[in-house]
Amino acid sequence: MRAAKGRAVIAVATMVTLAACGGGGDPKLMNLRAGSGPDEFAIVPPKPLEMPENLSDLPEPTPGGFNRTDQNPEADAAVALGGKPSAAGGIPAGDSALYAHAARFGVDGGIRATLASEDLEWRRDNNGRPLERLFNVNVYYRAYSKQRLDQQAELARWRKLGVRTSSAPPRKVGEE
Repeated sequence: MRAAKGRAVIAVATMVTLAACGGGGDPKLMNLRAGSGPDEFAIVPPKPLEMPENLSDLPEPTPGGFNRTDQNPEADAAVALGGKPSAAGGIPAGDSALYAHAARFGVDGGIRATLASEDLEWRRDNNGRPLERLFNVNVYYRAYSKQRLDQQAELARWRKLGVRTSSAPPRKVGEE
């Protein structure tokens, strides 16, 4: 009986000691561990300041406009890939004919929003069976299965028409 009481006292003392070790520490460090500290990846340093050769050549200030020390990720990426920063965000001169041909029927600036709303409406109308909705099963790919393109059948169709398909694998021996 006496040994059981001794074990109980040791067990209680051990639990109290372990509980005391869990919550201590500097509150500032505890907050940083919890993720409420600064996000070092969200800080983008500006470009270094430059002194122009002639101060009269500086452009007029534009409040709220573009600053020469602001980061320009598209132009920086174009330079990193060996291109010209002026081409970033624009259509290169060599691609203007291709762009004109693709845009010959007009260009809708809000095409992504239009397609997203039409897609959402279509998925609501074709939402699946009641058990799929009840158990929140994704029927997205099944909903579009009738509109899916069969790559091999399309390749065979183009080859039958005599169109050269250079990016496709070569024909197998005995293939029509």
